[in-house]
Amino acid sequence: MFTPNWQKSSFSGGPEGNCLYLATAPDGSVRLRESDEPEVVLRTSPDRLAALIAALKQAARSSNSA
Repeated sequence: MFTPNWQKSSFSGGPEGNCLYLATAPDGSVRLRESDEPEVVLRTSPDRLAALIAALKQAARSSNSA
């Protein structure tokens, strides 16, 4: 059975204490969980996660320039 080696995101741990954890699985997928609900684990591919991060960065840039 796969036991994730969770790593806390370097952007986590602000004053609210909300943390995002990531782990890679043997099949190459990426697992994500949040500190508020650690029993809920999302599974995605590295490509889809990269696309999400790129979209979020683009949206942040767009909202900052408005």
